[in-house]
Formats: sequence, C-alpha cells, structure tokens
Amino acid sequence: MATSPETLEFLSKCFMNSLSPNHEPRRQAEASLGEAAEQPNYGLAVLTLIRTPGIGEEIQQAAAVNFKNFLKARWAPAARRSEPNVPLPNPIPDAEKKLIKEHIVSLMLESTPRIQSQLSEALVVIGKHDFPRQWTELLPMLNSRLQQALTEGGNYAAINGILGTANSLFKKFRHGYGTNDLRLDLRYCLDNMAVPLLQLFSHTASLFDSGVSSGASAANLKPLFESQRLCCRIFYSFNFQELPDLFEDNMDPFINVFGKYLTTTYPALEQGGEQALVDNLRAAICEILTLYVERTEEPFERYVGEFEKAVRSLLITVSGSPGRDHLAITAIKFMTMVSTMAHHYKLFDDASLDQICRSIVIPNVMLREEDEELFEFNYIEFIRRDMEGSDVDTKRRAACELLKGIATHYREKVAPMVNNVIQTMLAKCNENPALNWKYKDSAIYLVISLSTVKATGPNVLTGCFDLQSFFSVVVAPELQSQDVNSFPLLKAGALKFLTVFRDQLPKSSVMSLLPEVLRFLGAESNVIHSYAAIFIDKVLLVKDEGGRARYVASDIAPFLPVLLNNLFIALKFPESEENQYVMKCIMRLLGVADVSGDVAATCMSGMASILNEVCKNPKNPIFNHYLFEAVAVLIRRVCDKDPSVISLFETSLFPSLQTILTNNVIEFFPYAFQLLAQLVELNRPPLPPHYMQFFELLLLPDLWTKSADVPALVRLLQAFLRMAPNELNQGGKLDEVLNIYSKLLPSSRTEEQAFFVLNTVVESLGYEVIAGYLPKILVSLFTRLQTNQTPKFVRCFIIFMSLVIVKHGWNNLVDAFDRVQPGILLTILEVFWVPNLKQITGATETKLTAVASTKLLCECPALLKPESSKIWGKMLDSIVTLVTRPEEERVEEESEVPDFAETGSYSATFIRLYNVNKRDDDPLKEIKDPKQFLLASLRNLSDFSTGRYGQVISENVDPANQAALSQLYSTLTTA
Repeated sequence: MATSPETLEFLSKCFMNSLSPNHEPRRQAEASLGEAAEQPNYGLAVLTLIRTPGIGEEIQQAAAVNFKNFLKARWAPAARRSEPNVPLPNPIPDAEKKLIKEHIVSLMLESTPRIQSQLSEALVVIGKHDFPRQWTELLPMLNSRLQQALTEGGNYAAINGILGTANSLFKKFRHGYGTNDLRLDLRYCLDNMAVPLLQLFSHTASLFDSGVSSGASAANLKPLFESQRLCCRIFYSFNFQELPDLFEDNMDPFINVFGKYLTTTYPALEQGGEQALVDNLRAAICEILTLYVERTEEPFERYVGEFEKAVRSLLITVSGSPGRDHLAITAIKFMTMVSTMAHHYKLFDDASLDQICRSIVIPNVMLREEDEELFEFNYIEFIRRDMEGSDVDTKRRAACELLKGIATHYREKVAPMVNNVIQTMLAKCNENPALNWKYKDSAIYLVISLSTVKATGPNVLTGCFDLQSFFSVVVAPELQSQDVNSFPLLKAGALKFLTVFRDQLPKSSVMSLLPEVLRFLGAESNVIHSYAAIFIDKVLLVKDEGGRARYVASDIAPFLPVLLNNLFIALKFPESEENQYVMKCIMRLLGVADVSGDVAATCMSGMASILNEVCKNPKNPIFNHYLFEAVAVLIRRVCDKDPSVISLFETSLFPSLQTILTNNVIEFFPYAFQLLAQLVELNRPPLPPHYMQFFELLLLPDLWTKSADVPALVRLLQAFLRMAPNELNQGGKLDEVLNIYSKLLPSSRTEEQAFFVLNTVVESLGYEVIAGYLPKILVSLFTRLQTNQTPKFVRCFIIFMSLVIVKHGWNNLVDAFDRVQPGILLTILEVFWVPNLKQITGATETKLTAVASTKLLCECPALLKPESSKIWGKMLDSIVTLVTRPEEERVEEESEVPDFAETGSYSATFIRLYNVNKRDDDPLKEIKDPKQFLLASLRNLSDFSTGRYGQVISENVDPANQAALSQLYSTLTTA
C-alpha cells in the first residue's frame, strides 16, 4: 500500500466512518480497514496519516488505536496463537517492520498526550518481541531523545513520554525468572539507561526543590513529580532481580531524595487536587524500600530505622484519610516486612508498637464506605474478598498482616495490646450499638484475621482472647438476633466467624445455632444468605480423628425439609437466582442427607425449573456446574436405594435435557450426556423405548465434532452398549458405532476415548457379532501404530488386545491377527506389547493386562515354540515387573503434547460430574490376584516343571525379577 494522497484520503474516510454511531457505515469502514491491513506497508500508511497535519485529532486517535491493534495481531502472530483451527493473520514484512521501528519513537514524542499513549503501547508491543536483541537501536534512540528534551529547557512532556515507554519495556524484569537470558537483557538495559536515569532523577529533584521554594504552581510541579514517579518505577524494575553495583554505589543520593519525598508536605500539589500524584510517588518509593529490606539487607541496613519512622508517621496521617488506599497498603507492607526481618525487629519499642496498634491498625481495619457499597451492590466480589481471601491488597488485610508481623518477635507485648484494641472496639460499640456497630465488626474481623487455623486447632495470638468466650459473648448474640435483616455487615461477620472456626467450635455449640443459621437463608442481603449457605456447605465437610464425618445425616434430618425449602427460597431473591454458593450448599446437603421420595420429588422439580431457566441464557458456569452436580447426586443417592423412582427423575429431567439438545445449548451438552448415561445405567434391560431417541441422536456424526463433548458422549454411548447390546445388530447400528470409533482414533486428544468405545463393544457383544469387524479394526490400529504412535496409544492398544483375550479367548485374537497378516502376533508382542507392558497403570487395567499376558505366555502355541523362547522370557520379565513393582517405580512420566490437527472448533476442557457414578468395569472379578494367576498358570505349563525354561529365565528375566518370582513362589507356597 503506497502512502499516496489518495491512500491517506481513503484511510481518513474509513477511520471517520469507523466512529459513526450508525451500524452500517461503521461495519463497512471496519471491513475496508480489514482488507487494507492485508496489504504490505499498511502500518506505514497509518503512521503517515497520524503524522499528517490537519487530519483532525479524532481521526488520528482512531488511527493510533487501529495501528496498535494491527501490531498486536501481526507483529508476531504465531506467538499469539490460542485457537488451533483459527487461521493466523499475515505477519508484517521485515522491511516494513524496520521502517516502523525507525519512525515510531519520534512520532510518539511529537504527538498529543492521547495519541502518545496509544503509540507508546504500540511501541511496547514491538518491544515485547524484539527488545532488546532485535532492536538494539531503541535504547540509544530513547537516551538521545531524553538528552535532547533536557537541553531544550526541560521538555517534561517528552521526558515523561520516554519514561512511560521505558517503564513499560522494563516491567519484564519484575516478574521474569532470573534466567541467563533475562540477566543479559537486564545488564544491557542497565549499561544503556541506568546512569542517564539516575542523573535525570537528581536533576529533577533539584528542579523540584527550587520550584517548591519559589512557590511554583501545581501545573509546573506536576510533570516533575510524574517524572520522579516513573523513574522510581524503572528503578524498581532494575533492582528487582538483584541490587546492581551502580545503585549500591550511588545509594546515598537517591535514598536521601526518597526520604525527603516521604516526610515533606507539598501544599501546592496536595491542596491543589493532586494528592493522588504525590501519593503515587510515595507508594512507588515504599515498594522500592520493601524490595531493599527483603532482598538487600546489608547495603540498606543503615537506612531502615530512619525510613521506618518516616513511613510510620506517614501512615498515621494516611490511615485516617479516605481515598489513599494504594499508599496506605504499600506503606503497611514495608512496615510488615521490616517487622518480620531478624535484623530489624528491634527497631520497635513499646511506644511504637502501641502507636502501630492504635493509630495504624485500628483505622485501617474499620469498614469503609466503599466496603459497604460493595456489600450492597456487588455481593460476589465482596464474598471473594472477604470470605475467599482475594482481599490481599486491601487496607484491612494489610493492617492485620502488619499486626501478625510485629507479633512475630513481640508476641508477649503485642498480645495484651491486641486484646486492649479488641476490648476498646467492643466497649465503643456497647456505648451506642446502633451507631457504633462498625467497631464490633472490626473486632470480629481482627479475631478471624489473627487466628491461623491449623489441623490441631487455632493458633491464636497467645493471651489475646479466649475463642469460646469471644464466640459466646460477641458472636452468638448476633446469630441469635431475630431480625435477620438488621446490621447485615455485622451478621455477615458473625457467620464468617462461625464458618472459619467450624472445626474448633464444639459440635454442641454449632448444632444449637443451626436453626438460627437456617433463618439467615431468608435474609434479604445476598451476602447474608450466601454466608449462611457457605457455612452449611463447609460444616458438612468437617472431619474428626480417623476421617469420620462430624456431622452426619441423622444430625441434619430434623432440619432437612426446612433447610432445603429455605435454600430454594434464597435462589428467588433478586441477583441470587444463580447464586453459586446456595447451589453448592444444596449439592453438599443432598450428598449427606437421607432424602425421602417426597423430598426428592420436590427437589427434582425445583432443580428442573431452575435448569429450564438457565438454559435460556447460561451466564454463571460455576452455578451451572453445581446445579448439574446436585441433580446427579440426588439421582445417585435416591435411585441406589430405590430404583423404582427412576421414572420420577425421567419425568422431571427429560424435558430439560431435550431442550438442551434441541435448542443447541452447547454449554450444557457434556452435562446432559453424563446425566443421560447415569439414568441409562440405573435402568434394567430392556431399556424403555423413550431412551432410544437419544441413542439415535448419539449416532449423528455432527455431534462428535467438539473434543470437549467427546468424553461425555462416549460415556453415554458405553451406557447404551452395555444396556442395549441387542439393538446394535439392528439396522447397521454397529457400523455407525465403529464409524464413531474411527473418527476419534486419529487424534491424540480423543484416541483414548476411541478405545473406550472399542473396549465396550468387545465387552458387551458376543464374538460371533464382532468377528467380522475385528480384522478391519486391527488394520486401523496397525496403521495408527505406524503413522502416529504415542505412549498412551500403545498402552490403550495393549489393554484392548488384553480385553479381547479375556472376553473371547486368545485363539480368536490370534486368528484375527493371522487374517490381517499371518504370524504378525509375535512381531506385535516383541515390538509393542513386551516393552510397554510395564507402563500400564490402574488396578483394573494392570490385572487385565497381566492375566491376558499370562494366558498368552502359558497357552499360545506360537509363544511356546523353542524358537520363541527369547520373546517368552522377555514377556515373563515384563509380567513380573507389572505385578510386583509399584507404579511409581516402573512407569515413566511423559509430557502431554497437545494435538492441534483435530477437526472442529476450539472448546473448553471437558468437566466431569463428580457425582455421576463411575462404573466398575472390571472384566475379571473372579480373579483377585494376578500374581497368583501367574504362578498357577506357570505350574500348569507342562514343560515348566521339567526345567526347560530355567535357562530362558536366567538369560531374559532381570535378576531382580527372578528374585521377585522366587519370593512369590515361596510366599504363596507357605501360605
């Protein structure tokens, strides 16, 4: 694409129309730009348009965004591959890349701030792939422009543009593992940029000091402060892996500047609406200081005491100020790090410890207005932070971590202080409970946060408080409150306390409060009824010594009808229609309780109604999964006791399952197939006719195109094959089933599922039915062995052959082999079976292959011939290894290599329903021990007792296995 006036005019119109509020011109413009992007030099043409004066900033802004996205898609498209079957866009030609890299820096620095930010992001996209090794000109170019901006009277708009770009480029040093390549890249960046940056930092500090002393305006000081913040972020990147010599040698100058920025007030900025700018610089400094305390104790040791006082004083001011969370959190993290380090904990005297408790911890653990807003308007996020531990970067959590930190070395001093803090909070609440309830909430939060719960009990700060007493006096009254909707945040804290300490509280205390918790399921607050459900879910998992469940079906039986009713009512509250915590509780409860037929009917009806609703628009995958698990566990537990109620579940579920399949609710396909498999397996042959419509659907090839659906489809197909084998002989059904097997076999993602189908056919049908198909099946397997042999495929092949032997006899397998190619059995044994037999895993699979191998060893004439003695010996060696050594000693780990060659679109990983019973597929229930079977078979081998095989064994069986075989003989003989 030539950068002619006509091209620029065309692009200008396209970008203008791309901003149109009308759909059609916007769609056409986007399509035209997509076609243009396929042409060489498109990126250069867009850069030229951005640089052209008089175009209009809106068009230039749209062009800059487009250019950034163009680079993201095409600079290194192979690196962005996420969907294996989506074609990659054409990469930008190398010549065009070279020109873009030559011009982008200057254009970025000459642009307005909005366009500069887009071009800076575009530059970082290039840098992610090319910097520094394939773009060695970049740092010298940035350095040169930095010096130029300084000599031009301090052009801090350009300076900050350069620093912002450099900061983004250098971020990789903060997170990357310290490999040699990363260290070489870091050394290159330090050599080219560290000195100029330290000089710029000192120069800007002096300009800032003179500006402050002369009363400069906030507008003049603002770019200087932003420059210092960006320098600090780059310093953090440069120092993250280790302290470079340059920074250690020049620590005094910039450390002194850090101290000044932490301790000095700047009224022009702080009172002029730029408090956040000042706080962001201080936060960046605190992050560097924390890094130095953690990583470089010795060089920084002499400064720690000074900075601890500075940061503590800063925190006392910041802790009571709203909207300054970022600074507060980073400052608290610095204090926490200092408090836990052995070299520095002595910095804290009694006065400073008391000051930390009263002036830093208490203000920061108090609920804030934004916490209340989150509680009310985004209950899911509130629960994630408060109950699930994603609040690591909140002031509340940081303050508690600081308290834990100072308790590391001052437990005896801190314990009474913590107790005083808690008692002060409770006393404040008691003065006016309606007005001061937040103090009680904070006291509960402190107790929860400071208690590290272990398997043997809570490790609470010694002497702080008595858990049972605190629970009885402070928490229980909140749970016994008759108004479940009053002070909801306080109720949430009490329910959280009950959940966190469910292991430590006596069963009698918990059971006495269970009726109270049931009432909270009817609370209007989404958080409250969610916390009540979470508690019930968690308490049913509590184990006593020996792994025995503490709470069993008889404990919850008196409450079961009300409990289930209240849970389903909770799902009717606004925004809780798909409440994952409530549905998980229903699932857990159904897994523990003894559910009667009447209760089961009510539950099934309620869940079917919910399922019909979510089918219309599946939104919450976690809720949906627990919904299907709840259905599965209800079916499993009720039908296991009373198979006659299967029809009840069929009546409730079939309409929903038909809706899923007919309306193509693809998110639910795997779940639907698993539930159908469960229902099929619970029936008794012959299957009711209404199941056969699903069997006909199952044979449609289009249903098998998504690999994520395949395990569930195979599970359902296996269920039909086992429960309705006679139907396979009607209307060519077996041919259709084997076509499915053939479709699954070529891909390493679905090869194991192909064998599941094949094995079920072998296991469910008589040999007279499958005999005509067996040679064709073997040809397909031999072909796959030659073209794409994987360890998993070979293991599956051995298991398949073993199953044919134990179900239909080794002679039929040998006959099928000979029909493909006479004498090929010995080759298969020598090349594949013998070397890989020891790789078989799983108790059932191990027994199956060991028994089948033993049958061949002791009964197959081809193996018993003298000329086959070497293969015979090697096979015995493999059998002994298989049956005498644990899996971890004989199985080699292998990395799973994804297969991107399969047909069909990308989809998420299959999710198994835990509560759908896994069938017992042991085809050898009559054989308990494969070792005994091996010895009995060897004894029955007529030539074995004559000693004919003694030399064969000594030559081909590993000495350790010879010893194991002798040990087996002696053990079983004496037994």
